[in-house]
Amino acid sequence: MSPRNLLSDPAWQGSDLGHPLPDSPHAVSVALPRWRDVIAYEEKDPACRDALKTIYPRFGLHPLIRELVQPSELAGTTVWPYPTEAAAQAALTHCQRKAPESRSELIAIAGVCCLRSDAAASPHAKAFWQHTGLGLSSRQAAIALGKEAAPSSTSGEAARGVIRERLAGIHGVDAQQISLHPAGMAGLHAALSAIQTLRPGRPTLQLGFPYVDVLKQPQVVFHGGELLQPQSLAEVEATLDQLQPAAVIVELPSNPLLRCMDLPGVSALARSRGIPVIADDTIGTGINLNALPYADLIFSSLTKSFAGRGDVMAGSVLMSPQSPWADSLLKAVPDVTPLSDADAIALEIASRDVLQRVPQLDANALLLAERLEAHPAVERVLHPKSCPNFCALMRSGAGHGCLLSFELKGGQDHSKRVYDALQISKGPSLGTDFSLVCPYTQLAHYDELSWAEQCGVPADLLRVSVGLEDPEALWMRFEQAFADEETGETLKKPLTTG
Repeated sequence: MSPRNLLSDPAWQGSDLGHPLPDSPHAVSVALPRWRDVIAYEEKDPACRDALKTIYPRFGLHPLIRELVQPSELAGTTVWPYPTEAAAQAALTHCQRKAPESRSELIAIAGVCCLRSDAAASPHAKAFWQHTGLGLSSRQAAIALGKEAAPSSTSGEAARGVIRERLAGIHGVDAQQISLHPAGMAGLHAALSAIQTLRPGRPTLQLGFPYVDVLKQPQVVFHGGELLQPQSLAEVEATLDQLQPAAVIVELPSNPLLRCMDLPGVSALARSRGIPVIADDTIGTGINLNALPYADLIFSSLTKSFAGRGDVMAGSVLMSPQSPWADSLLKAVPDVTPLSDADAIALEIASRDVLQRVPQLDANALLLAERLEAHPAVERVLHPKSCPNFCALMRSGAGHGCLLSFELKGGQDHSKRVYDALQISKGPSLGTDFSLVCPYTQLAHYDELSWAEQCGVPADLLRVSVGLEDPEALWMRFEQAFADEETGETLKKPLTTG
């Protein structure tokens, strides 16, 4: 059977609950087609969880990974596989630090080094797995299970070389300044580890509303992380002097508000105090933004727009040649878990069209943002075009990224009905060639909705990653969802895209 074409046949109906997005054994997203499915997922409803044929790899154990480790899960324990002994040892050390009375151990399963933790340590083992992204990939699990053949190390190394050269061409740097990792958060882990050699034992300072794991990783795994949503550079300056952080972390732009800090201003303040700046350009992409003069380290989730397929996890770290600490940071980036051969080969193939695909995603997202802004049902649209600080970093002829967020007039009831009626695949992640929508705040901050609301991120916000569908056909899906919400009727026949 051919894989489902999500551009023309999106996973949007109740019967699609749990469908992998895309239709691949290594899919990183999963369909949550109705608002109530999202709530059931967050509430850990067994019926919903049992329906999921996959899961975002950092948020739990992928089915292939679960198949690998389940036979070794003793009563009251969980097992977490890692691709290297160094990564598994780091997870064990974390559990021992967080729960010193607990019992955890390293075991081998089919040649894979795993952390087995008891009930007391398991929450910490899960947190380390989620926040760092250092765990075994689904492709590595498939190889360990004998379901897929292991590629040659020569092929893997060749693919990693091509990827580094591709990224180097995008950023205009030497390929030796780029390292590859098994996830975007693993890239952040490498960056934070390198920073510790410069400013050990210090917390980080994150500016702007955070992607949850970008904030949680320094808080939970390293030496703490403070969050500041400043109104002025003077506020940033005062906090730098008071906190003396290990580094400043910024997102270009933030998720889901799609705003940027004044990066040149922040960089000047930080560097004058000997404090490096770490930037996450996953959403904006290096194709669109030039942050190198101002960021000392740039990490990115290559899972997203760089790959574009939604079926391979990867991340990168770039050392800015213009950083005053360029040489020392480059030497300090650890190689705890390199990007695996199988994942590197898949990523190299997926990213071959990145220079053609990303501008089209950007253009489609901009057009949809403009149309949503003009629609009477829409209260507010969030898109980087409205952020002067983002625009100041843009390369000549660049776009704004594939992401937008919007709120509807009438609050959460309206958002629920429009979400349910939208004939677009629904699930987490972004940057895929097919559009994805999710009620972002419900997924990322379900247990802290009031806090998110105070930060300007409402519970009814819908986030859209815009794909390569025909823009007119995509807009028709939105118009139909708005019309369905207004009339209270549900479309009987699905729209199709040619």
